[in-house]
Amino acid sequence: MVSRLRSCAPVIRFCQKLNRVKTLEDDMMETSLKRCLTTVDLTLLGIGGMVGSGLYVLTGTVAKETAGPAVVISFLLAGLASLLAAFCYAEFGARVPKTGSAYMFTYISVGEIWAFLIGWNVILEYMIGGAAVARAWSGYLDSIFNHTIKNFTETHIVSWNVPFIAHYPDLLAAGILLVATVFVSFGARVSSWLNHVFSAVSMVVILFILIFGFVLAKPVNWSMQEGGFAPYGMSGILAGTATCFYAFVGFDVIAASSEETKDPQKAIPIATAVSLGMATGAYILVSTVLTLMVPWHTLDPESALSDAFYRRGYSWAGFIVAIGSICAMNTVLLSNLFSLPRIVYAMAEDGLFFQVFARVHPVTKVPVIAIVVFGILMAILALIFDLEALVQFLSIGTLLAYTFVAASVIVLRFQPNKPSSSPSATQPSASQPSSPAQDSGELKEYESFSEKLQLVEMQKKAKERREPGQLRPVFDPYLKFLNAFEPGEVVTISVVSMVVCAICMCIILVFGTNQLQLPLWSVCLLAVLCGTGYLLSLFFIWVHEQQHIIKTFQVPLVPLIPGLSILMNVFLMLKLSAMTWIRFSVWLLVGLLVYFGYGIWHSKENLREPKPHSVAAHYVVLPSGSLVETVQTVQPDPQEGTGLGKGSKEEKATR
Repeated sequence: MVSRLRSCAPVIRFCQKLNRVKTLEDDMMETSLKRCLTTVDLTLLGIGGMVGSGLYVLTGTVAKETAGPAVVISFLLAGLASLLAAFCYAEFGARVPKTGSAYMFTYISVGEIWAFLIGWNVILEYMIGGAAVARAWSGYLDSIFNHTIKNFTETHIVSWNVPFIAHYPDLLAAGILLVATVFVSFGARVSSWLNHVFSAVSMVVILFILIFGFVLAKPVNWSMQEGGFAPYGMSGILAGTATCFYAFVGFDVIAASSEETKDPQKAIPIATAVSLGMATGAYILVSTVLTLMVPWHTLDPESALSDAFYRRGYSWAGFIVAIGSICAMNTVLLSNLFSLPRIVYAMAEDGLFFQVFARVHPVTKVPVIAIVVFGILMAILALIFDLEALVQFLSIGTLLAYTFVAASVIVLRFQPNKPSSSPSATQPSASQPSSPAQDSGELKEYESFSEKLQLVEMQKKAKERREPGQLRPVFDPYLKFLNAFEPGEVVTISVVSMVVCAICMCIILVFGTNQLQLPLWSVCLLAVLCGTGYLLSLFFIWVHEQQHIIKTFQVPLVPLIPGLSILMNVFLMLKLSAMTWIRFSVWLLVGLLVYFGYGIWHSKENLREPKPHSVAAHYVVLPSGSLVETVQTVQPDPQEGTGLGKGSKEEKATR
């Protein structure tokens, strides 16, 4: 038995390496970047990240090919699901004002390998997002000149007939990305002011679209004469919702900018709520106007809004819309090029990615190498891939990141308090009630019986209150067996169980009657069983103590809201195409090669771990027949990075 345990020890240590969490510094406001962004800057960055090609291109694409006029409901559902995820991002961004977004949040609460994979997918998300916006930007500009650029490229340069690749190289899209890369490398303040200018123009154009579009609206375009409001049914609405997630991925630029924000505890929650609310309203209203102006089945997916005004006889209005769309897409380009290098910088700073990307320019205070390298990679993607393939690939990485952030909120909220060596740790915490005598700093005599009774009640509540992650006292008589687990252990197990049940339930609901070909009764039975497991997991999380009072923003109704976010994200992921999942799996495999080839060995957490001691055991049989075991512990050499000299310690045990 002992030999088996010894043989399993390397495997256990390896698993511990994979799931180690990031150690945070005592002063989380300290950074090598420049804290210069305000609440207004973050709000406009969030709006700029969301209101771009999604508004001017995605509305027409989803309306024509996926949902019809019911694209309005698709955007509403996507906005609601994004709101659940945005709550989780806002809590983390306020509590941990460090760049890295979903990667950093997962590293703090779940574990290293999961954080790396999330960061790896977020990198892909921003690269594809920027490339897709550049393709849309190029298409809109080309539509103003009657597709002259496209025709010239296909005729005089080159055209391709390769599956999954665009028909021609989009040199204009690649060029605009390279120009934007240069501006972003000048620093956060320059990027923010450029975003302000483009956002202001975009908002004015959106108001023009709504006012003039409702004047030209024809309710007959939603009637059965034109195919009805939801020609593709509920399945089309849900598939459209999964694709519409692309429109809202930009809000995590706010969390990614937390390390460059002056007052992140206040600015991040406000900016997240305001920007997401305004973006959702804009998408719903614009998609309503678009499908009422012209029949949904006649829309041009590449330039739906400007083409709609052209067809109604207002070419000058179509020109204004095209100008507004270009400004809006510029804000999304800036948002993606602003956020992507910060994620890469965070991973490189932690040692999980190549160290060269952690270098910060001494003047501009930005990771300029990461900006240049990934700006060029983004331009290459825009050069060769078409918009539709990029958009579908983008949604799956975003939904996975949202799922892990929601799970991380639950784990962190029920995590036991860790002892801190900082001076603030010695002060009374907000979660511990203090007596009036403690508040005044001197002893107080209680002459009134009611005052004494109140003091006794306060002391009793303080004793009854347990640490986060422990079972609540009120559930002790019914769930006493849960006290045998370590604080937070049951919550972690329940989160894993909840995710597994959510995946199983969504698979049954999405594929049960079609691909799996199950009878209706078995689909209902399996869905009920998985749903019961999901609700039980939520219950077992809820019966434990949370971290009581936190000064920064908190997600309300934990674990319900993060649990619903996980369920909705998993459901929407399963609505994406099989080819999207295949491409996603290939990208994950590449990420695992990078992690096991570089990240796991260069991780800062790996360097913090003490080196294992070498143990040598010798057995000697004495003349008396007794057995003496001599155990010699050999300390690692100081040159190996531990700072300890060679030495040995002998222990003798007589048997």
